[in-house]
Amino acid sequence: MYCRFKKKLYLRSWKGNNSIHNPKDEQYMSTIKLLPYGISDFKQIQREGKYIIDKTMYISQMEETDNFLFLIRPRRFGKSVFLSMLRTYYDINERGNFQDLFKGLWIADHPTPEMGQFQVMYFDYSRIGGSTSVLERNFDEYCNIELDAFAQQYARFYTPDFVESVKKISTARMKLNYINTQAKILGHKLYLIIDEYDNFTNTVLNQEGEAVYHALTHANGFYRDIFKLFKGMFTRILMTGVSPVTMDDVTSGYNIASNISLRPEFNLMLGFSEDDVREMIRYYSSLGRISQDEETLIADMKPWYDNYCFSESRVHKDPKVFNCDMVLYYLNRVMQTGEPPRQMIDPNTKTDYKKMWRLIQIDKLDNYRRSIVHQIAEDGYIFSTINESFPADTLTDADNFVSLLYYYGMLTIGDVEGALLQLIIPNNNVRRQYYDWLVREYDKIAGINVMKLNKVYTDAALHGEWRPMLEEIARAYQETTSVRQLIEGERNLQGFMNAYLTFNPYYLLAPEVELNHGFCDFFLMPDFMRYPMVRHSYIIELKYLKVDATKAEAERQWHEAEEQIRQYAQGQHVRQLIGDTELHLLILQIRGYDMERMEEV
Repeated sequence: MYCRFKKKLYLRSWKGNNSIHNPKDEQYMSTIKLLPYGISDFKQIQREGKYIIDKTMYISQMEETDNFLFLIRPRRFGKSVFLSMLRTYYDINERGNFQDLFKGLWIADHPTPEMGQFQVMYFDYSRIGGSTSVLERNFDEYCNIELDAFAQQYARFYTPDFVESVKKISTARMKLNYINTQAKILGHKLYLIIDEYDNFTNTVLNQEGEAVYHALTHANGFYRDIFKLFKGMFTRILMTGVSPVTMDDVTSGYNIASNISLRPEFNLMLGFSEDDVREMIRYYSSLGRISQDEETLIADMKPWYDNYCFSESRVHKDPKVFNCDMVLYYLNRVMQTGEPPRQMIDPNTKTDYKKMWRLIQIDKLDNYRRSIVHQIAEDGYIFSTINESFPADTLTDADNFVSLLYYYGMLTIGDVEGALLQLIIPNNNVRRQYYDWLVREYDKIAGINVMKLNKVYTDAALHGEWRPMLEEIARAYQETTSVRQLIEGERNLQGFMNAYLTFNPYYLLAPEVELNHGFCDFFLMPDFMRYPMVRHSYIIELKYLKVDATKAEAERQWHEAEEQIRQYAQGQHVRQLIGDTELHLLILQIRGYDMERMEEV
């Protein structure tokens, strides 16, 4: 659990001195707060003394907002840990353990009257799967298991036959009705928490199509049916997910909850601020677990994990948000191996991105939605609005499709222009997903020789043999002429090169980065953290000629490119970024789909 709130960081203090310790010292190893990488159980994190950043100030904020809340955040932003904290805080069975479990956190000194006042019912719908023929049965069986566990957990508050009575009831719906009746008779307050409320319904929508999904979430569909019981049964409800699609369908327009997903006061509730990340680095540096310079690590992580914003009114006020799971992955590798990870994207997240793309490509992307993805990949942004709710049958609408990309974390709020938002690709992690999609699109048309690409990239990075690299990309571009509508024009040519160059492992690709008061097309900046053996760096200026351009126009364009690229290379910032590598200034001129000219200046 992690938090920065009201400009003040509340961090559990480490009990001991801050001098450098020998990692082999047993007392030291038992005292250090290890990272909770991969752990979502709040009680385990606290009882094992793992590192934690406080989010508990948001408890009172949520209580003051509404009794029924709905929150959407992308995956890997700490939702499960946050929900586990709430379960512990409100659970009447944990009331006596409050000070022990929350010691050192903000809420320990500011408990609300509702602390420890609820019997908490919890469902994680990501645990439900299976084909549509067995989905209703699997859903009912899962809910039955959780409801039986609820009865046992709170048996002491009910009559002696309560647990057996619950277990004898065959359906989850009837068990809910029975628990509701007994709780009301005895005056007990119930709190419902649902994590991943949309997980299996999104799967149905993707794999089975809208007709099956509609039967599940509309009229007397079993999923919609269960939602009808919730509002009258529980004093408080919190549901979380990654998209608003299912909620709109099963509740007929959000009549079950207040959507706090875009509310400014909850912008920083999940994820890490830069101050949070710096505090972690300083803590582990002080204990000798991290040897790298703080600024070096921040500079390495920010382009990949930072830059999220979840409220338009806070875009220029709050710090940007890091993906917390990615930060934990990175720092965990640094402490385990002494070096940053070779793969900046946590391999455990690859499944998340595959699921996301499968959902977005419902019935295959039509040309309009495909053009939106291309535009975002090539420009890095799109102007749109964010819709808080929309049913599944409107997913093909432009605004709703862009909103869905935002909710999945594939876009974030970068700026506000009048009534529109500039939604941007947040970081290299996400940019890599777009370019990967583009490359797969190109691969369908003209197969990509990955082994050959890796070889030419290596020769360019280590030996300065840049010509084979650009020739291979130019050849691939020429072979994609069958998709003229997708990649015709200068901006789309840049997108094509971005996609190919991003998979060069030796460089941090900086498209259109500002160098010496100008914006170059491509700056291949050596990734010294992972590949210190790189000996060559590159600035590439890309020029696109129309097919009917004259020789004089081509020559004039070339001279302009020479002046521009020389200006870029003169900046002091460039010399700092390339270290002791040899800088190559390359101009690539393309006429239509064919190579016109390629030279080093």
